[in-house]
Formats: sequence, structure tokens, C-alpha cells
Amino acid sequence: MENKTIILDGKALAEKLKNQLKNQIQSFKKPPCLAVILVGNDSASQIYVANKEKAAKNIGINSFVYKLEENTSQEALHELIRELNLKPEVNGILLQLPLPKHLNADKAIMTISPSKDVDGLHFLNLGALTAGENRFIPCTPFGIMSLLKEYNIEIQSKRVVVIGRSRLVGKPIAQLLINHNATVSIVHSKTSENDFKELLKISDIVICAIGKAKYIKGSLIKQGSCIIDVGINKLENNKICGDVDYESCLGIAGAITPVPGGIGPLTVAHLLINTVQAYNNSYYES
Repeated sequence: MENKTIILDGKALAEKLKNQLKNQIQSFKKPPCLAVILVGNDSASQIYVANKEKAAKNIGINSFVYKLEENTSQEALHELIRELNLKPEVNGILLQLPLPKHLNADKAIMTISPSKDVDGLHFLNLGALTAGENRFIPCTPFGIMSLLKEYNIEIQSKRVVVIGRSRLVGKPIAQLLINHNATVSIVHSKTSENDFKELLKISDIVICAIGKAKYIKGSLIKQGSCIIDVGINKLENNKICGDVDYESCLGIAGAITPVPGGIGPLTVAHLLINTVQAYNNSYYES
């Protein structure tokens, strides 16, 4: 008898979380405010920013997009960030990545006030994770943790493999899982193929964020494991797929996220959660 794989519906959870936020915001004296900075003309970034702006406005968050030219200097970008840091009505600042190649993203992120860093990428907020203190959690890892919780997927004492070591996803999700008492391994481009395959076969939870279409096949994973696919890849026919070969994992995985409709909507929802948290923090501190 074939095992039935549970489909982890990130889109449904995102809508649930956004509705909860909308009800919460209705009781506020004034709406929270999110400032988004978009540098250049990257088409994917423009779509992402438009989606974030729409999602914010739909639940009652004021969202303002600051569009800067492709040739904007590092200092001009920092000057805008410093201006937004000083505006009390701005609760959260989001710098849309990637930036044009001549700009240093780390330096720009470090210019954002940690109390307004709703993307959770300032070194102080990332460092807080290692101490088990959650200030602003990066939005994609935050969304992954919410999805695991929603479906009652056990983390404590489980073996987890995180594929990819980026500061956006791989490293922070590994730290969050360690904070929840999982045994975590991180594999990356320098991991041997044998080690990679051995870890996949023994891991209860697999989190993949490497940007390689359909890279993880069902034959590589442990029976009954939970597969979290963070990848978004565009195929030649313009269809979207993840880093996991979804079809080959069905019937083997115990649970799996679809792409689209898995982690993507949760990333946006948790940006909004962080923005409301920044609003609440500023309210209690004022």
C-alpha cells in the first residue's frame, strides 16, 4: 500500500496569519508603516515588491516604495536608509535584494536600524538567533518554522539536513532548528556527494534552498520524511518549480511543500508579522 504524502499548504496558512494580523491592526490607533527600497530595474524584484506592497495594504499596513535608479551610489542609498531610520512613523524598512552589482548589500543592511530591520538580516538580529533570542527572524526561516508548527511536525530530537548555507535561509533556519533541539547538518557545494546522499537517507526533515530545479529526487530521501522546498526556479515553458522533484517524492515523503503555494506566501506573511512586531515594539517603547 502506497504511503500518502501530506501536502503542506503554505498559501492557506499565510492567509490565516494575514487575517489574524488584519484583525489585530484594526484595533491600533494608527496603521503600521513599512518602507520598501527598490534599487534598479530587476523585473523579478519589481514583481516581489508589488506583491509585498499589495499584501501589506490588504491587511491595513501603510506601505511606501522608494525607487532608486540603477546607478544609485552606496552613499545615496545609505542616506535614504538613515532618513527612514529617523522617521518615527516608519516602523519597518525592507531593502529588496539583490542589489545592483556595484552596491554592497551587507553595508546597506547594517545601516538599517536593528529595531526596523523587518527582514531580520542585520547582524545584531542574526546574532541574537545564536543566543536563542528571537528579535526579528528572517522571513523565510520564520515561515518554515510556522509551517512545521501548523502541521504538528516534531522537531525535537529529529535529524534535519539543510541544503544551502545562505544568510537568507540556510544558516538562520539551521540555528532556529538547533534552538528547538533538532540535530542539524548543513550541506553545501563543498560537501562530498557520498556525505550528501547519506545525510538525505537518514534525515527526518529536509530543507532545500539552493536554486537548482528538481535537484532532490524521491529516490534520495528517507521514507516518511518531511520535505521543505524553498527553491523557486523558472523552467523553459515559464512554469515554476522548486529545488525538489515534487512528483518523484509523492508517496515517499511523509509531508512536502508544493511550489508554488508552499514557502513563498509564508515569506511575505512573516514580513508583515515582523512589521507589526516593530510597530508594537515602538508603541511600548514610546
